[in-house]
Amino acid sequence: MTNSQRPYGNRRTPLPPAQSPAPGVPSPRTKDPRPKSPHGKQRDAFFDNAKYLAIVLVAVGHAWEPLKGDSRVLEAAYTVVYTFHMPAFIIVSGFFSRSFDMRPDRLRRLITGVAVPYIVFETAYPLFRRVVDHAPEQEISLLDPWYLTWFLVALFVWRLTTPIWNAVRHPLPLALGIAMLAGVTPGIGDDLDLQRVLQFLPYFVLGLCMRPEHFRMVRRRSVRIAAVPVFAAALLFGWWAVPRMNTAWFYHRDAAQELGAPWWAGPVMVLAMFGCSLLLTACFFAWVPGRHLWFTALGAGTLYGYLLHGFVVKAGDYQGWFEHSALHRPLGEIAVSVLAAAMVTLLCTAPVRRMFRFVMEPRMEWAFKRDAAEPARERERREEKETREKVSA
Repeated sequence: MTNSQRPYGNRRTPLPPAQSPAPGVPSPRTKDPRPKSPHGKQRDAFFDNAKYLAIVLVAVGHAWEPLKGDSRVLEAAYTVVYTFHMPAFIIVSGFFSRSFDMRPDRLRRLITGVAVPYIVFETAYPLFRRVVDHAPEQEISLLDPWYLTWFLVALFVWRLTTPIWNAVRHPLPLALGIAMLAGVTPGIGDDLDLQRVLQFLPYFVLGLCMRPEHFRMVRRRSVRIAAVPVFAAALLFGWWAVPRMNTAWFYHRDAAQELGAPWWAGPVMVLAMFGCSLLLTACFFAWVPGRHLWFTALGAGTLYGYLLHGFVVKAGDYQGWFEHSALHRPLGEIAVSVLAAAMVTLLCTAPVRRMFRFVMEPRMEWAFKRDAAEPARERERREEKETREKVSA
């Protein structure tokens, strides 16, 4: 979205509307984080459906972690899911960040919707472990993202650099080059989980480069049909690769040397994983429904489900819930999958969002200077709304 240029003369320049936030990132005072129709009234069900289904796969994947060691089939499914669930989520996040700039109101939303939840949950997770796991030695550090909070750090960095990616001529090759260099640089260390930030960067940049027609292309019937054998082949390959491949490659959090591989394997794996992830992500998008369903509205609360479900999974890990032998059998694994999907679904619902909005979407007007342009921008929104109502009438 480009801002209107002020013409010479006395006419007032229309102010740009407030930007829609990235999927899964709450935006204070903004109810609709998705792209609107030409009339500005209807949300796109496809993106909400994609966010919800991706977050369900995230929760199910985390629930599989304590169980997958006893089942080659489950570990193969785990490998396939980890190939595309976060890339899909990140691509959509990048798609909705295309118009991000350094405008004060957008920076405020980035701070309140990403930085503040990071500080809260980066403190809450270690405290939770201290109490539930009886681990008083667990440290609290804002520089070392714990469990799920790495995504908030990554999203903060990615969105701050969005104007740079929008300005350069070939953003995706540049982002891939950075990710490949990160894959051979163990000296980056664990601070702010920069390995993940840099190795997942190409997916965000790809989202910045995408247009609505690109999503329509992968949703054609021919692609949906082709996705069936592709996923079947991926599962077979995953089953074959279980004893032959280090699953840590799918986490994108280590350099090649840290995984015991030669340095040249880092760039090769970055490119190979990028290609495989894009293929399976396209198949995933092909299967995402484009119409409103019972879970469509839950797509607006995916960050709630993402950050809150970790407490349940970690509690189960600390308390030994996953050690029951019944859960390590096929029916038990299915039951765990269903329960994980139901849990994260509940955490995305409106009552839960209202309960935790003070943490996830704090207003914090007291912390920021007043934006002189906001009253004029609000007036623009009212005038546009009145114009649409007159036209529709």
